[in-house]
Amino acid sequence: MTPLPADRAGASRRGSSRFFTRPSGWQWLTGVIALLVLTPITVLALAWLDPAWEIWQHLQETLLARLLINTATLVVGVTGGTLLLGVSLAWLTGACEFPGRRHLSWALLLPLAMPTYVLTFVFLGLFDYTGPVQTQLRSWFGRGIWMPEMRSAGGVVLVMSLALYPYVYLLARNAFRTQGKRALEAAESLGCSPLEGFFRVVLPMARPWIAGGATLVLMEALADFGAVSIFNYDTFTTAIYKAWFGFFSLPAAAQLSSLLVALVFVLIVVEQRLRKRMRYAQSRLAPQAERIVLQGGKRWLACGYCWLILLIAFLLPALQLLRWSLEIFHAEFDSRYLGLLGHSLLLALISAVLIAAVALLLSYAGRRHPGRLTQGLIRTSTLGYALPGTVLAVGIFIPLAWLDNQIIDFARDHLGSEMLPLLQGTIAIMLLAYLIRFMAAGFKAIDSAMHRVTSSIDEASRLMGLRGVKLLARVHLPMLRGGIFTALTLVFVDVMKEMPITLMTRPFGWDTLSVKIFELTSEGEWERAALPALTLLLSGLIPIILLMRQSDKD
Repeated sequence: MTPLPADRAGASRRGSSRFFTRPSGWQWLTGVIALLVLTPITVLALAWLDPAWEIWQHLQETLLARLLINTATLVVGVTGGTLLLGVSLAWLTGACEFPGRRHLSWALLLPLAMPTYVLTFVFLGLFDYTGPVQTQLRSWFGRGIWMPEMRSAGGVVLVMSLALYPYVYLLARNAFRTQGKRALEAAESLGCSPLEGFFRVVLPMARPWIAGGATLVLMEALADFGAVSIFNYDTFTTAIYKAWFGFFSLPAAAQLSSLLVALVFVLIVVEQRLRKRMRYAQSRLAPQAERIVLQGGKRWLACGYCWLILLIAFLLPALQLLRWSLEIFHAEFDSRYLGLLGHSLLLALISAVLIAAVALLLSYAGRRHPGRLTQGLIRTSTLGYALPGTVLAVGIFIPLAWLDNQIIDFARDHLGSEMLPLLQGTIAIMLLAYLIRFMAAGFKAIDSAMHRVTSSIDEASRLMGLRGVKLLARVHLPMLRGGIFTALTLVFVDVMKEMPITLMTRPFGWDTLSVKIFELTSEGEWERAALPALTLLLSGLIPIILLMRQSDKD
């Protein structure tokens, strides 16, 4: 064998040593966090080793077909509804000029502040057969008047479309703002009418942004538990809850959860493949394009349409919540309500601090080691956003319950003492599930701020002797205050509004505002649920205000 020259042999040895380099402490940290995310997914997959045949037979005979049809109807209907509302509103406020557009452009984001399950019970309280709207219409036009049935697939799709359209609206509006009048003028120069130009030029150019918003909506529709449970509309999320708390079968709940996880990840893969096939060039023209000035009746029609959606999706429900809250305030606001509020605030505060701290460490690890291994582990660590709350509750509870049982058995067999469960019945399960579920929100806020810190600052700091944790604490941390505050705020509000994880894993007596809303709405007590719902609505306005302040001004 011909020996390698000295320089090539040295390069070969250096390349080999780099390939087999021992992982650093920061990479071990990202690996541990990634393992936490993968654990519930693995547990759910392994649940098929012991199928719950009796329960599956019962589900197949009574419920499974309805689950599949209802879930498919919900996903298709809500995605279509949000596309219709979000794209139309985004085009009007992003590319057109009409009276009130400036205020409507940010006001149309306000429905994001209202949890879907809150909008659901307000709509049922207002528009159900016994509600004030139908009652008043029957008194005016007689009992023979036809009214659409709210407790139906159409009702669920309508309410969730109104609650989730801002995801599509926000992203599509940013795309339309850069097109403005130019895109239609280019289409007209090619012989297209304005309508043809919109569908053949404008929409295809905005497709990546619209698809991104639609993907978020699709994930939210699959993960929703509160709205569908209030409507008694059976989907996979309600079936998981019933399998655990109705049939008392964790294996059946885990197997249903694994099916939902598989569906979610198939959709993620499809969305990523579609995105890879898209290639779009960024225009060098001004970010803010010239708007289309609507004339005559079109300007007032556009204004009326935007205000109508805002009225139905936010203003009317918010006013109804305020009215109900004032009516029952003296009866409901007592020490029990303060206890619910205290539990919600405490959980949200602990979760926000925990997730922001872990997200900061993840972001810094990615900065220190920008290689494929670390970046892959970080992407795995932020996969929890795609896992529905019911799925995470099952996937987290099973391994922690197993660990508890092992500890109890060891203490009994080797120490001769009986122990109570260390993890079950504590908030540790809830906090771990929150950490996995909302890590993406905290990480994206902090990592975006981390990218603004130039590498020259790190180099100057190292020359002054600052490395590792000292560099993070004394240099990066002060520069990341804005991103950390955003992460704390977003996670705080998300945990305040979160329902399925809290409902399924809370310790005995640890009810929160969202759990109280679920219990009251399950009994049809819309008015009594208004006060905790209004509190959640006010807390949800915080990130919306931050989003408005950070967005570009028109």
